[in-house]
Amino acid sequence: MTPDQLMLFGLLFFVFVFLIWGRWRYDLVAFVALLIALLTGLVPKELAFSGFGHPATVIIALVLVVSRGLSNSGAIELVARYLVDASRKLATHITIMSGLAAGLSALMNNVAALALLMPVDMQAAKKAGRSPSLSLMPLSFASILGGMITLIGTPPNIVVAEFRGDALGESYRMFDFAPVGLACAAVGVAYVALFGWRLLPSERKSADAGKELFELADYIAEVRVPEASSAIGKQVRDLDKAAGRSDVEVIGLIRRGRRMPGLARAVEIRADDVLVVEASPDSLEEALGNLNLEYVGKGEGRLGDDDLLLNEVVVQEDSRLAGRSAMSVRLLYRYRVALVGVSRRGERFRENVRKLVLQPGDVLLLLGADERLSDITGRLSLLPLADRGNRVIQRDKAWLAVGIFAAAIVVASFGLVYLPIALGCATALYVLLNIVPIRDVYTSVEWPVIVLLGSMIPIGGALQSTGGTALIAGGIVDLSAGYSPVLVLTLLIVVTMTLSDVMNNTATAVIAAPVALEIALRLNVNPDPFLMGVAVAASCAFLTPIGHKNNTLIMGPGGYHFGDYWRMGLPLEILIIAVSVPAIITFWPM
Repeated sequence: MTPDQLMLFGLLFFVFVFLIWGRWRYDLVAFVALLIALLTGLVPKELAFSGFGHPATVIIALVLVVSRGLSNSGAIELVARYLVDASRKLATHITIMSGLAAGLSALMNNVAALALLMPVDMQAAKKAGRSPSLSLMPLSFASILGGMITLIGTPPNIVVAEFRGDALGESYRMFDFAPVGLACAAVGVAYVALFGWRLLPSERKSADAGKELFELADYIAEVRVPEASSAIGKQVRDLDKAAGRSDVEVIGLIRRGRRMPGLARAVEIRADDVLVVEASPDSLEEALGNLNLEYVGKGEGRLGDDDLLLNEVVVQEDSRLAGRSAMSVRLLYRYRVALVGVSRRGERFRENVRKLVLQPGDVLLLLGADERLSDITGRLSLLPLADRGNRVIQRDKAWLAVGIFAAAIVVASFGLVYLPIALGCATALYVLLNIVPIRDVYTSVEWPVIVLLGSMIPIGGALQSTGGTALIAGGIVDLSAGYSPVLVLTLLIVVTMTLSDVMNNTATAVIAAPVALEIALRLNVNPDPFLMGVAVAASCAFLTPIGHKNNTLIMGPGGYHFGDYWRMGLPLEILIIAVSVPAIITFWPM
């Protein structure tokens, strides 16, 4: 290997390690990697930021804005309300929701499709008295599967399509992915609806969702001791009996911003102390009355008597709260919304709740006025777990939004207008017609993904220019020497799928697409089957909660553990390989 290849493979190794570790956000990791590549000369300075103007990056950004427009118009919610009925049997409900999720994901970003349907699914679970964990994972997997059907359904398809355009002179069109994607989606949705949910651990199936909105371990919450509280002068352990009547457990005490050691059982309570409790929202409210306590924030003069609405939200991966604490973003002082509690799959925290560094998938209990809660949910990219009616803001523009989007897809599909331009025109019309208010245009874009893609595209180019892809491709070809190209294709799909399970699927597609082309050139066969194999495999991340944003999004609300995903996901990945390989070589002959 040449020195440049050694440096590049070393850089990619550390990128993979940091992406899998997850300590720092993937966009920061990718951008730092790009800077290192520039400083070492692996990427020429002329190409430093070429990835940010790449058509794939622009298309993904525009698709996200268009998805916001379809959501704002109320078109998606109206469809869901007509199709979802909580009285149906669980298997029927999962079949309908999974089919709807797959269909929507084919036409819009699959993360946006899940975010729209998840509250609807959870409300149906609450009405039916069952745990939403039974239906949320099938819903997430179905939304991932549906994204494989069209060019705009998932970022890996866009990355692979634009790579083909750069390398071979012609990009994939809107529905070129449909034959293989439909086969995989149909079989995959049938699996998750009929069999997959039955493979979840027994404790997920036995939960009683009739008692709570969703089955979670209780929140770790903080409540303040006001001047008139009857708890003043008592030791923390003296509150056990009264707390027990409200189904609340006191697990700590904070004084002057510092958490007292251990559970602070023998500490005498003073005014302005903050008690750390473990409780559900309902039991927390009851405990406030029984123990004469109040929500943190209420006594600090920021929330009035009418600001007593509790709202449960999930931290999405692109949220401004991800990787930060409520105190660092000045949540109470800037937005007049108090963070009351955090639920992270039953974990107990040593940090103060307001100082806790929040993670994607955390469920937050927020307190504030209704209009402020609604504002902060969109502003900070949080997902409400109740199906709030005020999210459907412009029902009278539903058909207009759908018509504009359909027109853009049609003209792009027939090659009359270049796809980024068609989507740009649709975005401009959405803004002019106020379907997407101008203030929401930039908040609609998932900027971490844009930074990731813009940073990784030049590195992917360097992998080709230094001969790195030829080395990787040669290794795969040598490993399968003497076997048919179909076996090499299968091996490429397995390797790509494994990478996608532990790192971002967009980054996986950027790295794997050049390797796929190089393998095809070495075997002297049509490159399309191998590029299609990368598109399918990069999208199929079902073994972990970190491989795809949708899996992260459902982890908290579903009360899932890290090891729950492979139970349902491993058979699905094997099934996708078994279906995709014959479908690929049928529709894209070698």
